[in-house]
Amino acid sequence: MFVDQVKITVKAGKGGDGMVAFRREKFVPNGGPAGGDGGHGGSIILRVDEGLRTLMDFRYHRIFKSKAGQNGMIKGMYGRKADNLYVAVPEGTTVHDLDTGEILGDLTENGQELVVAAGGRGGRGNIKFASPKNPAPEIAENGEPGEERNLQLELKVLADVGLVGFPSVGKSTLLSVLTSAKPKIAEYHFTTLVPNLGMVQLDDGRDFVMADLPGLIEGASNGVGLGIQFLRHVERTRVIIHVVDMSGIEGRDPFADFEKINQELAKYDPDLLKRPQIVAASKMDLPDAQENLEKFKEKLVEDTTLDAVPKIIPVSAITHANLQGLVAQTADLLEKTPKFEITTGQTADDKVVYTYKPEEKPFTLKRAPDSTWILGGEKLERLFQMTNLEHDESVMRFARQMRAMGVDDELRARGAKSGDVVQIGKFTFEFVE
Repeated sequence: MFVDQVKITVKAGKGGDGMVAFRREKFVPNGGPAGGDGGHGGSIILRVDEGLRTLMDFRYHRIFKSKAGQNGMIKGMYGRKADNLYVAVPEGTTVHDLDTGEILGDLTENGQELVVAAGGRGGRGNIKFASPKNPAPEIAENGEPGEERNLQLELKVLADVGLVGFPSVGKSTLLSVLTSAKPKIAEYHFTTLVPNLGMVQLDDGRDFVMADLPGLIEGASNGVGLGIQFLRHVERTRVIIHVVDMSGIEGRDPFADFEKINQELAKYDPDLLKRPQIVAASKMDLPDAQENLEKFKEKLVEDTTLDAVPKIIPVSAITHANLQGLVAQTADLLEKTPKFEITTGQTADDKVVYTYKPEEKPFTLKRAPDSTWILGGEKLERLFQMTNLEHDESVMRFARQMRAMGVDDELRARGAKSGDVVQIGKFTFEFVE
């Protein structure tokens, strides 16, 4: 089964907790603090594997978690760093953040890596909090939580040339003749349900990858037929071979077919029409094909939708007529056509306007129906998660951090009184004036 779009969840490992410990050895009466830092949590990294062709492996495995770092130890020993989790993806995978819509990366080369969730740093042990004022602190941090993200992986096949056209115009037959690919071929529409790839090799040593894309019909951009689910694979192609059935055996006008497919490409992405096209006039071995070809040429000259009038190469996959000419013309056009980058929503010509934005509060405050004050906010919650509540000094340090953020002042301004219950996550405490 060909799978080219999946949604996954990744959760990096938290850092190991720092330790509160003191050096206790014979004849060393003032040993001092000796608690080590925790190890970093494992990150989750996508790595391109050229052996993969689809995202099928993600169909039943969609949640990936890496391990937490080891806790700090006595005698100032650091905890062990957790191993990173590497997830294999095929070449041509684009990674989107589902929550923000941001494109995180475009993985197109074998071995290329992308960190999609960074592991949390290890918490500091009490060695790091020693000072002249407090030479023996009972303060340690918990490990930082690892990043958690919802991602969408989208595979866009890496092909230099894409075959597009109506169903049953001969795309699969053409691919099977020009390459060693073995696509399914039958006398009914939508025989091709997934993209097929093949390598075309010329006698002069040149080669390129050709993709046979499932047939489009009018209204594909609105979900008709197979819809636009495979149009994403055209985005990476540098040259489009537009296969047009010149026999008219199904009662359709070849030029009308040509225009309708171009309209569907434009609705998906107008830039696709800027890519060089070659018209492969197929099934030239059938009656009426030559007459239809002459009419097609006359209408094509008047067409203004394309940047340049494409070359028309009459071919027959059955008799192999002019196939070498088609391949040679395609290779020549590829040499003059640069790669098209996958857009990330902003081009080099875009103007970026930087404006002043007031710094957002590091916390949120609201009151529950039972009169409990609820504290939240990413920064505050992260500080709380990294606070070791088993030691009073760590708790007092967190209280000072909240006061510095302005939490106490905000509570007073909102009418909080001594004895009111304040909640952070599942932890509650009393507000004291």
